Amino acid sequence: MTKTKLAGLLLLAAVAGGLWYHLSVFVPGTDAKMNPVNPHPPHPVFIAAQKLHPTLRIADLHTDTLLWRRNPAKRHDYGHVDIPRLREGGVDLQVFSAVTKSPRGLNFGENAEDAPDDIKLLAMAQLWPPRTWNSIYERAAYQAQRLQKLERDPKNGIKIVRRAGDLDTPDGVIATLLLTEGSHPLEGKLENIARLYNEGYRAMGLQHFFDNELGGSMHGAAKGGLTEFGREAVLEMVRQGIMIDVAHSSEAVVRDVLNLTDAPIFISHGGVLSHCAASKNRNLPDDLTKAIADRGGIIGIGYFEPAICDISPAGIADAIIDAVDVLGIDAVALGSDFDGTVTTSLDTSELAAITHALLERDVPEADIRKIMGENAYRYFAQNLPQ
Repeated sequence: MTKTKLAGLLLLAAVAGGLWYHLSVFVPGTDAKMNPVNPHPPHPVFIAAQKLHPTLRIADLHTDTLLWRRNPAKRHDYGHVDIPRLREGGVDLQVFSAVTKSPRGLNFGENAEDAPDDIKLLAMAQLWPPRTWNSIYERAAYQAQRLQKLERDPKNGIKIVRRAGDLDTPDGVIATLLLTEGSHPLEGKLENIARLYNEGYRAMGLQHFFDNELGGSMHGAAKGGLTEFGREAVLEMVRQGIMIDVAHSSEAVVRDVLNLTDAPIFISHGGVLSHCAASKNRNLPDDLTKAIADRGGIIGIGYFEPAICDISPAGIADAIIDAVDVLGIDAVALGSDFDGTVTTSLDTSELAAITHALLERDVPEADIRKIMGENAYRYFAQNLPQ
């Protein structure tokens, strides 16, 4: 072997070794650091909860698992959600959100629309297809296609919900639903609503952590209402049968949407402001969440500190109970924000701890059934395309 060939082989080995380290150590390590579960002994789940929990129909309105390179078909010891842990937690319906742009710093108070985009860097670091590096639309399409690939393998036992009838899955099959976290994947084009619909999306957030072409974010610089394009997009979403999520939208946008359409809207992950005063940069005022509930919408209670203050299972239960007091029993659901760069006290395999905490607070079984999933199933059955 010539010295030139040997040098080439050594260089190739070094590159391969560096790539192996990057994908096997650095990327998973970043994922684990961004999506931690606080160390804890096993959460208490007494006999009453052990008996009740497996009989519940459980739905979670928000996880960002598709953002991360980890394979959702395999069980992991980091992060919050994968298919095996969904089964362990008894989850029957999981909404998968697509995060497609995130401003550097992720400030809950204010972010500039033109701040450096961390999702572009994440896409490149995780070796997403080059088409996703400079296209927000393609990032949404790619994440939907990841879920489609999982659906095609019958061993995974999942079904993407595209119409109301898909909610009734066979035993052992987990229903999944696609949501965009913000509507910036439209890239200012109404025709991209139909393209995302064809990829399987049946729910769309309007904003995320920054103002966009549709209007103001709760965390944006202007925090304004719907733009003209935003009004056109909302009406087109309603026409096509896409449900609207206002989890990160400004107060002005939410009021504009409520004035523009009678279609029930929802909050996929958040909380009630009166429960957690520190959540003023994350949760809408109670009058707005009440207006959403009165229209037939639902609010998913998150498991993260900026939304509910206390992230323990007991704290989640307290946030749920206060939300029921404000919104009524038919409007409250689970909206974890798992894998959304949040710290939690449990992963999705440990949801029985929430059932236990609700029982400890003497919440009636019928109400627990609604909170843990029946309300979400009813909302989707009424608002998905028939």
